[in-house]
Amino acid sequence: MMKKTSLWLAFVLSGLFALTSCKKLDLEVDVPSCLKKEIRKIKREEVRNPPAKVWRLIADGKTYFYITSDCCDKYNYLYNDHCDIVCAPDGGFTGAGDGNCPDFGDSTQT
Repeated sequence: MMKKTSLWLAFVLSGLFALTSCKKLDLEVDVPSCLKKEIRKIKREEVRNPPAKVWRLIADGKTYFYITSDCCDKYNYLYNDHCDIVCAPDGGFTGAGDGNCPDFGDSTQT
């Protein structure tokens, strides 16, 4: 349990970038086109409170992206590099996610 808590705390502390109101989609890292589409969709919405955030996680040689939801009791989803939902590590009514996230072991957040 401590390992998963530490992993998600690291996500929060090592945010890759926050979405802003800029017109151009300047990303610091290369992201899949399906994820760029999701970011553009978020940018067309009303400003979120709290602001939407996207993080990248590299675990076991695979890249994942974590996107925060637009409100309180909704899941925050973790996507693979094909934009398939892997799991919801947190959020939802209890705040504990959907309980389906794998244990990533050694991982790097950027």
